[in-house]
Amino acid sequence: MIFCTLYSSSSGNSFLFSDGDTSILFDAGVSMKKISEALSKFNLSFDDISAIFVSHEHTDHTKALEAISKKYSIPIHAKYRCGKEIASTGSPKLLSNLYLHESDYSVTIGKYTISSFKTPHDSNDSAGYTIIGNCHKYGIATDCGCLNDVVIQNLIGSDAVIIEANHDVSMLKNGPYPEFLKSRILSDYGHLSNENCAKLAQKLYEGGTKNFILAHLSKQNNLPSLALKAVKASLPIDAKVVVASPDEITTII
Repeated sequence: MIFCTLYSSSSGNSFLFSDGDTSILFDAGVSMKKISEALSKFNLSFDDISAIFVSHEHTDHTKALEAISKKYSIPIHAKYRCGKEIASTGSPKLLSNLYLHESDYSVTIGKYTISSFKTPHDSNDSAGYTIIGNCHKYGIATDCGCLNDVVIQNLIGSDAVIIEANHDVSMLKNGPYPEFLKSRILSDYGHLSNENCAKLAQKLYEGGTKNFILAHLSKQNNLPSLALKAVKASLPIDAKVVVASPDEITTII
């Protein structure tokens, strides 16, 4: 069983779920070549990918969709408003692979049901995802400006989660970003801080989650050591916590 980040940072994100028979990508925010190279480390290729699920339309989650669509006929699933934004600049080949869903939706692939849920982010209907099947549950939620009941209730009960630890508040406030960008990141529709990630992890642990990958770290406003320290301090010793690398595979299952 593989549940991992292929790449994860403010610059580009792509996540993989695979049980050997069913392989699914979540986001494709780095080049097609980089994703292909990462897949090859699991003896996988794009020919093995059953579907791609998109969280939202920002480039750090969609960069490779056009290139992938030119070569492969992989279904790309997205919420309607997000998908319409992607489609507005997409080629006919990309459009032919794009499946738009009006609201929160579920798709069954192999033994698994992939379900979306709304995340608070300043994009067109940003989504997180759960993967349920074979007596297990996995969750993904990056690009969350704040904690809310929708995110918590959808992730609760997961065996493992990929959750956002984007920034250290002090580093962000005292860093080089312009004030408007600092305000955007700190808003309820921006990105999740280490502190709030720790609160989310604590709630999920209480619901049974023991495995955590901290993702989407800002290169300018965070350090892996700070994210890890904040989250591990909120959890008992038996929880497993790792910080996703921006450029290398990070796996916990």
